[in-house]
Amino acid sequence: MSFDDKTLKCRDCGNDFLFTAGEQEFYQQKGLMNQPSRCRPCREARRNSVGSTGRSERAPREMHPVICAECGAETQVPFLPTKDRPVYCSSCFDKVRGAAHS
Repeated sequence: MSFDDKTLKCRDCGNDFLFTAGEQEFYQQKGLMNQPSRCRPCREARRNSVGSTGRSERAPREMHPVICAECGAETQVPFLPTKDRPVYCSSCFDKVRGAAHS
């Protein structure tokens, strides 16, 4: 598929900006279905704004101390463990998860 540069209008500032053929190809490779609706400066301003819903504004996750069911190491997890399910440290979790997907 061949792409041509497109001129789009920013939904925030109303200025025209270029959606290049290379950017369109990148969007397609990443499976992004919608073209950008904001110019680069407005996207960056939105990302950096105080009112955005970005990860940096979320409250830190509450961590819970547990003992790994595999190796016995003390670790912390971001959820409240239940008695009926094993809890693993991150390295044991990766091993268990890897074995389940094999």
